[in-house]
Amino acid sequence: MYEELVVIALGGNAIKQAGEKGTTEEQFANVDITAKQITRICKAGYLQVLTHGNGPQAGALLIQQEEAKDLVPPQTLACCGAMTQGQIGWMFQNRIGFHFKNEGLDYPVSTMITQVVIDKNDPDFQDPSKPVGPFYTEAEAMALKNDKGYIIKEAKPGEVKSWRRVVPSPKPIDIYEKKSIKQLLDIEALVIVSGGGGIPVVEESDGSFSGVDAVIDKDLSANKLGQVLNADYLLILTDVEHAFINFNKPDQKALETITLSEAEKYQEEGQFASGSMGPKMDAAMRFVRWGGKASIITSLDKALDALNGKTGTRIVKD
Repeated sequence: MYEELVVIALGGNAIKQAGEKGTTEEQFANVDITAKQITRICKAGYLQVLTHGNGPQAGALLIQQEEAKDLVPPQTLACCGAMTQGQIGWMFQNRIGFHFKNEGLDYPVSTMITQVVIDKNDPDFQDPSKPVGPFYTEAEAMALKNDKGYIIKEAKPGEVKSWRRVVPSPKPIDIYEKKSIKQLLDIEALVIVSGGGGIPVVEESDGSFSGVDAVIDKDLSANKLGQVLNADYLLILTDVEHAFINFNKPDQKALETITLSEAEKYQEEGQFASGSMGPKMDAAMRFVRWGGKASIITSLDKALDALNGKTGTRIVKD
């Protein structure tokens, strides 16, 4: 019987590594590595809800829609978000189920296509910020801006290919399927939800919900999941073992256990870049501010050690 619930936000490296093309085989290989870590966490006694990003996959699907538009009707970004939830959820469900079986863990693994409620007046619709799809050189990016009307921003200054397409990224307000997720947790299922941050939907005047062309930040969506599910921990997995202050400077320092007030102070100082650690720290602080026991940021291979307090950046109440 599980005693504590952890919401895990998986970074892009859990599905596709930098430099890879993103073939089905490559993605399954990465997901298999992740599934082994998830299995270790389950064996340690934690009930888990998983969420993940979908930037590369959604971006690739958008390109496919545009290139094939003369052959078949192109699907919307909201629809691409739904498709990537099914695609990536299947991969995790397949490999986690396999490793659970090998370890004698008799727990269901389920993927739920998840809608996340947003505000149609969110300011990010006026200034889109979420990168999707591949990286481009400046020349390639400007050509796409002129030819296809992409909104383009520089994502990794200093790199040869540092530009990406960006789309609106509204803040999550509620998880539409929260009751169904809770029912799955009641039977101790491992649930994969809100993939890619969830399908953004807005409530219409007649009470229905309509999809919106946007991509919600998966870490903020994970924070909202943690709140509506009354989770104990928010675990954000990325490609570094700790968050840092004075990053890439001579006095760079890895953050271990810090209070919410300390984290807020570092945030005000601009220690966490908006294109990398910023959204993760923001989500982590929101979860602790709400009332979670702790938020933890670490690398995939250190996930269980970090949950057990041995490594990672841990944000706790004052």
